[in-house]
Amino acid sequence: MSQPQWTEVEHYLADRLIPGDPVLEAVLEANAAAGLPPIDVSPNEGKLLQLLAQLCRAQRILEIGTLGGYSTIWLARALPPGGRLVTLEANLKHAEVARSNIIRAGLADVVDIRTGLALDTLRQLEDERARPFDLIFIDADKPNNTRYLTWALRLSHKGTLIIVDNVVRDGAVLDAASSDPSAQGARSVLEMLGSEPRLSVTALQTVGSKGYDGFAMALVTGD
Repeated sequence: MSQPQWTEVEHYLADRLIPGDPVLEAVLEANAAAGLPPIDVSPNEGKLLQLLAQLCRAQRILEIGTLGGYSTIWLARALPPGGRLVTLEANLKHAEVARSNIIRAGLADVVDIRTGLALDTLRQLEDERARPFDLIFIDADKPNNTRYLTWALRLSHKGTLIIVDNVVRDGAVLDAASSDPSAQGARSVLEMLGSEPRLSVTALQTVGSKGYDGFAMALVTGD
């Protein structure tokens, strides 16, 4: 199969399984108009994130890497009344676009956008003695993946679901000698996930409109 076929199949599945959503469509249009990179999750992946959040009955979600808020909205819609999502974004322009999108989606009272380097804002969350999160989605700069995972473990509890996006990178994850920092970040976080005794982990390859990639999923099983 090829990229055009992957994309066509993805659209076929989305058209039949995921109802059209004017708000989410407007979010993607706003992101494109603002010049944000077109690296949002696909609708199928967004729905998967939402279903996973619902399955683990998440009341508190942490997202590391907001971009324009598209995945943020999918996740926030899974929260029950009184639920809270904290999302971290280093780029002020991206955060501004995301804030506008989240207001458009009617989720301003649910989503807390924190700006600044995630490694700083994660420390702030710990300093605030924030309650542990039930689901943590890591989708930011890949070279810092292992640092983000370390913080995810510190801000989680037994039963927390941790998802790390973009761990296959068109197969570049296989190349131990790769000069691509993102590929090395994917390798490092997979090695860390596999060696962490507190986690039960798997990873899946994906194909679609975003190309060939994949994600890892880990359940915190120990303290």
